[in-house]
Amino acid sequence: MIRTVDYKDGKVVIIDQTRLPHQLRTIELEDYQAVAEAIRTMKVRGAPALGVAAALGVALGARSVEASGFESFYSHLEQIAAEIRATRPTAVNLFWGIDRVLEVARGAKDRPVEEIKAEIERAAKSMVEEDEDVCRRIGKFGAELLRDGDAVLTHCNAGGLACVGYGTALGVIRSAVESGKRVRVFAGETRPRLQGMKLTAWELVQDGIDVTVIADNMAASLMRQGKIDVCLVGADRIAANGDVANKIGTYSLAVLARAHGLPFYVAAPTSTIDLSLATGEEIPIEERPHEEMTHIEGHRIAPAGVPVINPAFDVTPAELITAIITEKGTARPPYGPVLVELAGSPERLVV
Repeated sequence: MIRTVDYKDGKVVIIDQTRLPHQLRTIELEDYQAVAEAIRTMKVRGAPALGVAAALGVALGARSVEASGFESFYSHLEQIAAEIRATRPTAVNLFWGIDRVLEVARGAKDRPVEEIKAEIERAAKSMVEEDEDVCRRIGKFGAELLRDGDAVLTHCNAGGLACVGYGTALGVIRSAVESGKRVRVFAGETRPRLQGMKLTAWELVQDGIDVTVIADNMAASLMRQGKIDVCLVGADRIAANGDVANKIGTYSLAVLARAHGLPFYVAAPTSTIDLSLATGEEIPIEERPHEEMTHIEGHRIAPAGVPVINPAFDVTPAELITAIITEKGTARPPYGPVLVELAGSPERLVV
């Protein structure tokens, strides 16, 4: 599959995920405002993909800044970063990507502005290749946890479309299949945007991986019938204690998995770990437009004027999570000390 986010000829190139599964369409974004709008409207989505897109957006913005000295240049750069930060609040990778290129700019402050711009662009472009490598390493560690013949329940989309390529939770499934294991996937539809049905199922069909779509409210019944062996999801932010923010509905699946004695795994890069937040109670939860609930593809399905709440994410407590799979290894409870090591060390492996 083509990359979800890429950088070609001075433009950010993304798959427009709002067109899937009906049309695979790429669009070129020529300035940072277009990148910000693509993030806001979910043309590009998924925590790792947002981190890369945000960094590339800052790089595009930097190119347009006219300044002779660092202080003026960096002031403009912070304004650009602030606009991109304001697009979506929950996925910490977005902020991580921005902070990473800002740090590069500060590290080059004694150099000419044009050289700083080049360094920012280089750093942002390097994140494209890096993301794919990170996902493959997540996949390798996670594949060890899946048995031949397992039926895996996923939620939302934590695949190549949520990253530059390969994926986190779906990267685990891909890696297991590549190693010769037979894996069957149940993809929850994931209301209200139906990202499990529209995106995850589409990805797996493209790869020829066995996938069946289920309505979100079928999970408990399938677990009780013994048709699910493992729950495997991604993450948008992981607090210091191991609490995980992910697509709304994740928490309920974790509760169901615990009730039925099933492992509940989270696959995410260490860039998703936010040690500044002690627990998941501090994670900001995005509230999406009510129309996502009341309409499907422009058609109203709810009574006019009915009140709606539409949080995009929920928080799963650490005690319900069997393991967190990262590119540096697999963490198990208690998560606090292990997450500090994973987030802080470039090399350490935890198994």
